[in-house]
Parts: sequence; C-alpha cells; structure tokens
Amino acid sequence: MEENRTPLLERVEYYENCPGCKMDRLKQEQTGAPYMLLSFIWIVSLCTALQIASLFPFLYFMIRDFHIAKREEDIGFYAGFVGSSFMVGRALTSLFWGVVADRYGRKPVILIGIFSVVVFNTLFGLSTSFWMALSMRFLLGCFNSLLGTVRAYACEVCKEEYRALALSVVSTSRGIGLIIGPAIGGFFAQPVEKFPNLFAESSIFGRFPYFLPCLIISVYAVGVLFACKWLPETLHKHAGKQNETADPYDISELSSNESGRKDNVVELEDRQIHKPNLFKNWPLMSTTIVYCIFSLQEMAYAEIFSLWALSDKKYGGLSFSSEDVGEVLAISGFGLLLFQLLLYPPVEKRLGPLMVTRLSAAISIPLLSGFPYIAMLSGVVLHLVINLASILRNTLSVSLVTGLFILLNDAVPQSQRGAANAISITAMSVFKAFGPAGGGALFSWAQKRQVASFLPGDQMVFFVLNVIQFIGLLLTFKPFLAEPRS
Repeated sequence: MEENRTPLLERVEYYENCPGCKMDRLKQEQTGAPYMLLSFIWIVSLCTALQIASLFPFLYFMIRDFHIAKREEDIGFYAGFVGSSFMVGRALTSLFWGVVADRYGRKPVILIGIFSVVVFNTLFGLSTSFWMALSMRFLLGCFNSLLGTVRAYACEVCKEEYRALALSVVSTSRGIGLIIGPAIGGFFAQPVEKFPNLFAESSIFGRFPYFLPCLIISVYAVGVLFACKWLPETLHKHAGKQNETADPYDISELSSNESGRKDNVVELEDRQIHKPNLFKNWPLMSTTIVYCIFSLQEMAYAEIFSLWALSDKKYGGLSFSSEDVGEVLAISGFGLLLFQLLLYPPVEKRLGPLMVTRLSAAISIPLLSGFPYIAMLSGVVLHLVINLASILRNTLSVSLVTGLFILLNDAVPQSQRGAANAISITAMSVFKAFGPAGGGALFSWAQKRQVASFLPGDQMVFFVLNVIQFIGLLLTFKPFLAEPRS
C-alpha cells in the first residue's frame, strides 16, 4: 500500500508562497488535534451565531416601541419580518461569498463577515424605526454569510481523523451562540428598567433600551476581529491561480486503490481542471435538503420555546420571566459544550455521522412530545425538568447538524468546498426565514384552541414540530439520501 501511495503523493508539488501548501505541510507535521486552530474556529463560529437569535427575547417590545403596529395583535406580524430579514439577506448572498472564498481565500470572507457584525449589529441596537431595524438585519445577513466558509475552513485545518472534532467545534459553538445570544438579549435589554442603579434614564441606554445586548455582542466581535489577525489561510494559490493542487482527501482516496495508479493520477488531475457541477452532485444535494428540513424545525423551535416559556400557565406555558428563560438557555449552553467536546467525537467515530443524525432525530420526537406536560409541574421540579429537557433537546439538535456537516463536506473536494457550503447555507436560510414567522403564527393559533378535542393548545405546536422532524428523519434513508464516499 505504501509503495503505491508514495509516488502519487510525490506528484503533488508544494509551493513555498502558497498558504494552502503551507497548511498541508503543517497538517503532515501535526501529532494531535490542532487545538489552537480549533480555538480560532470556535470564537469565529460563536461570533456568527450570537447575533442571529439575540433579538428574539426583546423583539416584541422593540416593535411595540416603534408604534408601527396599530393593534397589539399586529406586533407579531411586524416582528416576523424583522426576525426573518437576516435569513433573507443571507440566502441572497451566501453563494456569492462561497465563490469569493473559493477564489480569494477563506480569511478575507471571515474578516468581512465579522466586521459586518461590528457595524450592522451595533446600528440595529440604535434603530429608531421599524424600517431601520429591518434594513440593518437584512444588511447583516447579506454580509455575514460566514457559516459555510467556517465549515469549509474547519475541514481544511486538520487531518481527516480530526474532521469530526473540527466540525463538532463549529456546530457546538454555533449551537451555544444560538442559546447564549437570546440569553444576552433577555438579560440586558431595557437595562434602565432592570438595573436602575446602574443605568440612568438620561443615558444612551435609556434612549436606546435595546442597544446594550447588541453592544455586548459587537464588542466581542471586535475582539474576534483582532484575534483573526493570526488566522492562517488554507486555500491553495499557485502563481496567481488557486486550487490547482489536488485535495489531500482526493489523494488518499485515489491512492488507496492498488491497481490502475496511472489512471487514478490522470483522473485526479482532470478533476481539478474540470470541476463537476455541484447541482448534479446528489450526495451534496440530498444532504442539503435534509439539512434544510431540520433547520426549519430548529428555527421554529427556537422561536416557540421562548414564547411557550414566557406564556401564562393558563395557556399551557411555564409563566417564566425573561430572566428565567435566559437562565435555562445559559445552562443548556454549558451542557451542550461538555457533550459536544467530550462525547460527540468518540460517538461519531464509533457510529458514523449518518447514524448519529438518525438517532438524534429519532430521540428528539418523544422528547418534544413530553414538553406540553412539563407545564403541569411547578417549583423546583419544574426548573429541574425543563433544564434537563432543554439540555437534551439542544444536544440532540446540534449532534444531528454536526453529522450533516460531515456528510456535506465529504461530498466535495476542497476546491469546491466553499461553494458547496454556500449552497447549503443559501437553501437553509430560505427555510429558516420561514421559521420565526411560521413558529409565531403556529403558536398564536394554538393559543386560541385551548379546549379543542384534538391536540389542544401547545400540544398542537409540538406535534407540528415533530411532524417536521419525522419527515427529516425519513429523508435520511435510502433511496433519498446518498452517502458521499465510502
């Protein structure tokens, strides 16, 4: 095997001034997981995720203060547009940023995305009208299409045996950001009312009551922007032409075949010159579709959970305060962090990414079915059970997405990884754009049918979430989902 592999590897030229070649050499010298590079991935992924859902706890009150809704019942209608505008912007530009990342490098796209958080997230907190808030969130989505690029980057900074760990870092950091972001929004919105001894009515936080949570996230983004100065590039650039070397993953795949070595080399070189059409890559497309279904369910759940927890017990809710919700989300984030970093990599190595995705989806269905009955509890028991259920639910959701990340990145070579991830982010953003509006509308409708004979009240909400989850689970099986590369 070694005799056949060595000549093929020697055919791959290394260029001293190529960042991709330098990264390949660095990976060859690695004796373990590249924890320093993974820490960069962690902070960048967290930065991209914090601002996505941080507005949900205070968006209702923000729209109310804009006085654009003529009736209180119309507030949710306008809030849905603001909540979805980020995803619309990201859907429109993700493919563009993916192509830019494949042509000019991962690092420039990452820096632009982080800088957009600093600018547009800050301006969103300073919004004085509905249209300003809507446009700032839309522009933030247009320029902050980082998730696909970061996922591609994570696959390229470590050896194949650590790829699951790298993508787990991306999904864990993203999952924690989607939890901690709303917690920040819930704790620090309207600080003059919550902390009158610290913030005066005449201060900027009195004039702009939703600025503080946005400022906290933007300050973090500034720190990440400076830290990314040391972020190494991974894209191959040879004499002004990029990605003309072979993807190491393709090399190992083709060199493992003992017969027909010369044909394999020709095939490998031809693959680099004539890139296949990504839209005809069914392993990529099928994985993307499944990812979209689960993403729709995830975004709807994120919107519904806060509404359900804050609603009164007479409507089937938990009668929680915004601080209680923030506490549950913070605890869930810590539990998620421990599981994904310590337990997910060995579980994925033993079961494989597809089986982890299927198990996570299957276990989530009975778990969500039990959520309406948690509202019957009270006191310490209620807080204990909802925290455990929330930790388990978020852990399963992130494990599911991580498995799909691995399948998606395995479906393409490095030269198309940015564009492939961009396609998935574009499609996912379209689905997620319906999540907040659809989840809010579903919850509002369910609240009005408390005495229905079939699935009354919030039982209908979690039933619909489970239907979406079940559809996604079915699509993970053949003949629909095609696994990339054996």
